[in-house]
Amino acid sequence: MKILEIIELRSVSKQLNFLKPELKSLINKLNKENNNCSIKIYRHLSLDTDFSIHLHYNSNKTDNNGSTIGLQLISVLKEFGLTYHHIWCELNTGQ
Repeated sequence: MKILEIIELRSVSKQLNFLKPELKSLINKLNKENNNCSIKIYRHLSLDTDFSIHLHYNSNKTDNNGSTIGLQLISVLKEFGLTYHHIWCELNTGQ
């Protein structure tokens, strides 16, 4: 099944100059290390301090806690602000 994991980060504005390049570097590193997972980062259009990180991957098992990569990201991102973690399973309309 196709899984979408979303990690939202609401950061503190005083850390923003450090956070943006750090996030880009971390996501690039994780994308290179994980062939079976696509990771993209988005920022809110009107709030520079809000980010959304999307992990797309396939999994045969359901884990309500999320992937190892997702949990590692949350652990790192908590020092920058509030994090929210959501796990979604694609609804296959063909069945």
